[in-house]
Amino acid sequence: MREVRWCILLPLISACATAKGSLDQCTPFSVMSWNIAAGGGNLSRIAEKIGASSVDIAALQEVDVRWSERSAFVDQADSLAKLLNMSVRFAPIYRIPDTLRRSREFGVAILSRYPIVTWRNHEITRLSTQQQNAAPAKAPGFLEVVIDVRGTKVRAFSTHLDYRADPHVRRMQVAEMLDVIHYAKMPTILAGDLNAPPDAPELKPLWMLRDAAPAWDGGAKTYPAQSPAKRIDYVLVSDEFTVTGARVEATDASDHRPVIMVMKPCPSS
Repeated sequence: MREVRWCILLPLISACATAKGSLDQCTPFSVMSWNIAAGGGNLSRIAEKIGASSVDIAALQEVDVRWSERSAFVDQADSLAKLLNMSVRFAPIYRIPDTLRRSREFGVAILSRYPIVTWRNHEITRLSTQQQNAAPAKAPGFLEVVIDVRGTKVRAFSTHLDYRADPHVRRMQVAEMLDVIHYAKMPTILAGDLNAPPDAPELKPLWMLRDAAPAWDGGAKTYPAQSPAKRIDYVLVSDEFTVTGARVEATDASDHRPVIMVMKPCPSS
């Protein structure tokens, strides 16, 4: 398939200061958001795609950690980190005890080429896929990490919102994510599979952050990977960043295509 690429041209900036640090040069770095769908049982293809994309930070969704036969009970977060020589933090959404091995887990992760200073697995409302007749309830899986990007502290979140057509749970999830995001003033990146298009009413409150890849004539569609029909995967950023480029990359390693943003940790002037 043809790879879809586009760029947003913005003025070059030689120096800047952020809310929590400063850099002599606003050197760009890149962020990926990708629902890897457990790699379809072939994690090496996921690693190859991330490595070939040369991203600095990768927010991943649908990551298996000893979850099931579909991923050979592999710890995918740890395996990707070792294959790519990156740091990783994994936040389980579901954890199932197993008498034969350590707990089986499924959730989200963040890989980083920069040092991860702190991390936390926040709870938001979910409608469990692991229980019959489940009711919406708080559950983990909203991952926050603080990354030291060449001296600037950056908050990065990986999230995966409810997939159902009824937006009720997504609406609650958005409100709860914003409660977390608002608590500290720091350059912020929110990346993930939001399972809704940009004009969905339940996503509207999120646009207090900037959509790093706004409406390009349908060019940012991410799902399904073979023939994308809709855009449900995003990277959103706070005003401390200048976005200098963006692309969606073609691949069949997952049922989603990865979104990649290139940005500088400083505002435009």
